[in-house]
Amino acid sequence: MSLPTALEAADGPRAIDTHAHQPTATFLRDAGGRMMRDAADRFGADLETGTYEEMIEEYRETGVGRAVLLGWDAETNTGNPPVPNDHVAEVRDEYPEFFVGFGSVDPLKDDCVEEAIRCVEDLDLSGFKFQQIAQGFDPSEPAHEELWATIEDLGVPVVFHGGSSTLGAGSPGGRGLKLEYGDPMLIDPVAADHPELRILIAHPAFPWEKEQLAICQQKGNVYMDLSGWMPGYVDEQVLHYARKLLPEKVMFGTDYPMLEPRPWLEGFAELGFPEGVQRKLLWENAESFLGL
Repeated sequence: MSLPTALEAADGPRAIDTHAHQPTATFLRDAGGRMMRDAADRFGADLETGTYEEMIEEYRETGVGRAVLLGWDAETNTGNPPVPNDHVAEVRDEYPEFFVGFGSVDPLKDDCVEEAIRCVEDLDLSGFKFQQIAQGFDPSEPAHEELWATIEDLGVPVVFHGGSSTLGAGSPGGRGLKLEYGDPMLIDPVAADHPELRILIAHPAFPWEKEQLAICQQKGNVYMDLSGWMPGYVDEQVLHYARKLLPEKVMFGTDYPMLEPRPWLEGFAELGFPEGVQRKLLWENAESFLGL
């Protein structure tokens, strides 16, 4: 199978994966815990760990030049240890030409605002990742207003989770995780109240694809990625918007190591997107969003 024509025409690895996790036990086993094991069992995956060197080689062989490495802190809601923001910064510093480091703060912790400031001012991280289902919070609640205002003032973007989650899949009560927090409509008030806050909603937001498309169309500061789904399984309306109506608002992402770059890109190539739109989705939109 072939890769997208835009990558074949690019001068060296050019694509940017906006959604990648650590391939190590720090994320897959420690932070992920039983809820990650549930997801792997439900969908026939494994939690085999790897190294960052192997990860980078895998990406560059498929024409991907950079990846956003996401932090993770859902400790209050899950009891699992976080992926420390210092660790994300250390990995970024070791491979500065490849990784863009995004921190994570637990909105239910008393020091979340102070930690957000430290992430940017002391660790020089480039943004933040929130997984509302795992973290157990509604981003539209007034209790989180100070956090969003602080991040807006810091001038860095955020990634919010969109849609359902495979974490805890098949377990009794889904490990207590509540899917309602993945509704992208809970992000809309944040975008409205903080117009300078750049927001990327991760995943095609099943089963709320239409709501997510509406927000991306109406809010100039909101974008989405296609991570977490193989391209052939993405809702046709999402693909239509990405191809025709919102090509400047959609980005490439895998959800690595759950999905790997080569099969994702090969599946994307089969969709027949025009080469100009491929460039937007694969790297141009991300370069602009991330300020690269």
